[in-house]
Amino acid sequence: MNESPTETSTLLAPDANLYEYAVVRYVPRVEREEFINIGLIMMCKRRRWLRCEIRIDEARIHALYPSADLSLLRRQAELFRCDNVPVPGLPVEETYRWLTAAKSAILQTSPSHPGLCTVTLEDTFARLLRELVS
Repeated sequence: MNESPTETSTLLAPDANLYEYAVVRYVPRVEREEFINIGLIMMCKRRRWLRCEIRIDEARIHALYPSADLSLLRRQAELFRCDNVPVPGLPVEETYRWLTAAKSAILQTSPSHPGLCTVTLEDTFARLLRELVS
């Protein structure tokens, strides 16, 4: 059965939240395709909820990439703030798409992944951040 987004959202329990997330990756040498997970972006269109968090573990980065430019990394990580989009006031799903668009740079995002939670979005975000980044 093919369901429209409206039909799908009415099938969800009132406390269930369909969400999407992507992991922010530090890719110090793009040509090698090696990366370290440094952040998480998560969005729930139904709740108009969006959260981004970056955690730069300097010791871990330097252990794997001693010549890493951490000041450049911190400056570029600022681009992954939820309020750092070209058009302020975009709907959360458009802001999420902007933040997770494919990039060939030292900061990239993973493919977007869906999820369904019945706990709070904040709790789910914290769990994903702990499992995938910390």
